[in-house]
Parts: sequence; C-alpha cells; structure tokens
Amino acid sequence: MVSDMVSIETVCVTGAGGFIASWLIKLLLKRGYFVKGTVRNPYHPKNFHLKELEGARERLILCKADILDYESILNAVRGCSGVFHIACPVVNDSKLVLEPAVRGTMNVMNVAAEVRVRRVVFTSTMAVTYMDPNRNPDKVIDETCWSDINYAKAIQDWYCYGKILAENTAWEVARKRRVDLVILLLNVQSCLSLSILLYGWT
Repeated sequence: MVSDMVSIETVCVTGAGGFIASWLIKLLLKRGYFVKGTVRNPYHPKNFHLKELEGARERLILCKADILDYESILNAVRGCSGVFHIACPVVNDSKLVLEPAVRGTMNVMNVAAEVRVRRVVFTSTMAVTYMDPNRNPDKVIDETCWSDINYAKAIQDWYCYGKILAENTAWEVARKRRVDLVILLLNVQSCLSLSILLYGWT
C-alpha cells in the first residue's frame, strides 16, 4: 500500500523526462518524497507531463542540468539524501552514448560523494550480463555475470558497451569515495512491471 504521508527526504532523479524516470518520480511523489528531477530544459513540452503528476506542484522541482556539466548536477543534488541516476541516451550511436554513459556517470557519482548522499541507485541493463558468446547456455545469469566488453565493441553494440563502461565507472568511484551504491539491472519486463505497479495495468 502506498503511504499518504509526506517524507522529509528529498531525492534527485537524473533524466527526469525519460520513461523509467517519469514512472519513478510518480511513485516517489506518491510515497511522499520531495523530488528534484534533472532535465535539460524544464520548459520543454516533453517534460510537461511531470508537472501534472499528483503531488508535483508541492514536491517536484525540475532542475536545468546536464550530466556532462558537473556544476549543474552539483546544484541539483545539493540538499538531497539520495540520487537515482537514470539519465543515459538509449541509442546505438557511439558519439551520442559513450560520453554521457561514462563521464556523466562519473560526474553524478563524484557529486554524490561531495554532497555525501546516503545512497545512489544506478539503473543499468540486463544487456551488461548476458552478451558473451563463450558463456555456457546452461549457466543461470545473475548479477555476477558480465557481458564480454570486447565482444560488445566488436559487434558495435554501443549502448551495451557504454553501459558496461558506465557500471564499471560507478563501482570504481563508489569504492574510492565510499559511496553506497545499488545497481538495478532492468529489462523490458521490468518496465512493464513498473507500469502495472503504478497504474494497475494487466
């Protein structure tokens, strides 16, 4: 059951206008959190749906920020107890995905360390676990499995390649700067489950 109580905590969600981030913000607002969502342009029509969410008028702030701009992310995360890092282009173009995936993730993690948030939740993808031509097909895939990064690069799956690099970057910064990091491996079914959770779709 979703609580009607208002939380005193504020969390930041990067890439607030995206599909997963939008549903997450809806859920966070329903659970009483104050939310700061990062978008490149708070006044762009593609972000208007966020302002219509229940509780958005009182507890949602859209912050103009770019994950490649450290200071803008720092300004967005200040005052937050946690960060959900979701922002990443979902395209198979190395020029568009690699820098946001790697440098963007590094910026978010270093900002989280500087602000001393309690936890960072990073959304990765199941693609970082199973893309290995040498994997035993009978082996159960879990969070200990990794895709072959060289294979992903060879077949030019730049989104998967970028997400592998991004996850490695997140873990590296987390270890060095002692950031509590949780990584979620999402797939299409996860997105459908989220829709069912929030809207009761079947």
